[in-house]
Amino acid sequence: MQLFRAHVLVCGGTGCTSANSNGIIDELETRIRESGLENEVKVVKTGCFGLCAKGPIVVIYPEGSMYTMVQVEDIKEIVEEHLLKGRIVKRLLQTDDTKDATKPLEDIDFFKKQLRIALRNCGVINPENIDEYIAFDGYKALGKVLTEMEPRQVIDILKESGLRGRGGGGFPAGIKWEFAAKQKNTEQKYVCCNADEGDPGAFMDRSVLEGDPHSVVEAMTIAGYAIGANQGYVYVRAEYPIAVQRLKLAIAQAKEYGLLGKNIFGTDFDFDLDIRLGAGAFVCGEETALLTSIEGHRGEPKPRPPFPAVKGLWDKPTLLNNVETYANIPVIILKGAEWFSGIGTEKSRGTKVFAVGGKINNTGLVEIPMGTTLREVIYDIGGGIPGGKKFKAAQTGGPSGGCIPASHIDTPIDYDSLIELGSMMGSGGLIVMDEDTCMVDIAKFFLEFTVEESCGKCPPCRIGTKRMLEILERITEGKGEEGDIEKLEILAKNIKASALCGLGQTAPNPVLSTLKYFREEYNAHVRDKRCPAGVCKSMMRYEIDEDMCKSCGICAKHCPVNAISGEKKKPYVIDQDKCIKCGVCMEKCPFKAISKNA
Repeated sequence: MQLFRAHVLVCGGTGCTSANSNGIIDELETRIRESGLENEVKVVKTGCFGLCAKGPIVVIYPEGSMYTMVQVEDIKEIVEEHLLKGRIVKRLLQTDDTKDATKPLEDIDFFKKQLRIALRNCGVINPENIDEYIAFDGYKALGKVLTEMEPRQVIDILKESGLRGRGGGGFPAGIKWEFAAKQKNTEQKYVCCNADEGDPGAFMDRSVLEGDPHSVVEAMTIAGYAIGANQGYVYVRAEYPIAVQRLKLAIAQAKEYGLLGKNIFGTDFDFDLDIRLGAGAFVCGEETALLTSIEGHRGEPKPRPPFPAVKGLWDKPTLLNNVETYANIPVIILKGAEWFSGIGTEKSRGTKVFAVGGKINNTGLVEIPMGTTLREVIYDIGGGIPGGKKFKAAQTGGPSGGCIPASHIDTPIDYDSLIELGSMMGSGGLIVMDEDTCMVDIAKFFLEFTVEESCGKCPPCRIGTKRMLEILERITEGKGEEGDIEKLEILAKNIKASALCGLGQTAPNPVLSTLKYFREEYNAHVRDKRCPAGVCKSMMRYEIDEDMCKSCGICAKHCPVNAISGEKKKPYVIDQDKCIKCGVCMEKCPFKAISKNA
């Protein structure tokens, strides 16, 4: 085995790949070879480090120096200075403390309050190399389960750990496994993985599959042993090409090593795993629709009961968890239920991965202990709001979730606290909004998504959400009428009570939560025909201050619809009937004479 004095880890997740991390890897390997360091320095393509706002990311060990926003043209300096001369390239360091360039990642502000369990190997190993996964205790849990434990013991550990499903509903994983295991009068059972991540801005499951696919393969095999299944399916959306490619490779490697297939670890246990690609339908994130899609049919939800654990894939007992849930399993088996249950809160054990986006400096992927407050995520981990703007709200749970206002910023993030506020954990999307956000427009955005993605099977979702959207469109266009807000509430409550599946039942949540906490904004839109945030274009006016206007004509030259006119030595004016509210005039005016009035 060859030993290297330095390892250069380069993010190979989707975000950094789109920013040319592959080009950075090629340049690194070329420069290292030209410098005669190929036997001393190894380049490793990893999964996502999490700090997506600062990608592409390069981390060099043993120093632990984290370089961010690296470009191909920076590689020459990194190789010549850091790898050849041992001098840290301070201008590229993520840490503000350039005197301590060897500060470990866990001491950098972004990572300080994180605890990476599901993401433990992301950004650490080469996900395309099974040997690296094994070196980090990979497949050790599977070996322990198959050679030392009975299926019942595996389920008991999960129940004692308090692990709840990370896909949205938060149902206790151990109890779900127990239900599937108890189905005795059948020759066939299945284990399935939901990797159909459809929430806008969510990429938690994608990052695990890209950075640590073997953890899911191992966990699903453990699940097969626990419930008595010999076949598994990973349902992953086709829009995740890197995740799909690495998952396929992981499955092939596991089969080659005898960790999938017949007589695993020399026992009489058999288990195989296949992939099914989804076409990107949001409804296929719902468990019964997902299973229907795997069968080759149109993905539509079915009434429950019976639940999939009793009658699922091809009418056989089926266990279905999402990627993040499975990623926790091997660690729980190795470290024990007591260790895991000691993290988080009483009813929400362990950690949760969030894709943090929106108006926040450090967009990316974070994994925090349950009970961490929203304030800690936004300011301590996320680096606060750009431009010193005020925090206004955070949307959790995607289209199925709700908005949490600034007054609840110190709320601990766990299942029950979020539901109490009218939101939900969901799969882990967390969108941060600042003072310039219109909450009515946000509700409309998520409802547009829901209407577009509705499978159309049940009238409450197919028709009801469409009617809600029509009311919101009128309101944001300045055509709202008295009674519209009350109609929204009635429709929302009826849809929650009567839609067929969980996605339809939670579709009104963004509207209900914004009505609960930001009702005055709805009233301003309807009664005053005014958008307080200045976002809704139909209610917006760009006006030129006569005293500040210098009659230079720059605004008129840049107006794309010729809505601005004027003469020399006289203030210019904007024709409001022609104005399309694009904002170019205000942006181009050198004298700040143009303002936006809502």
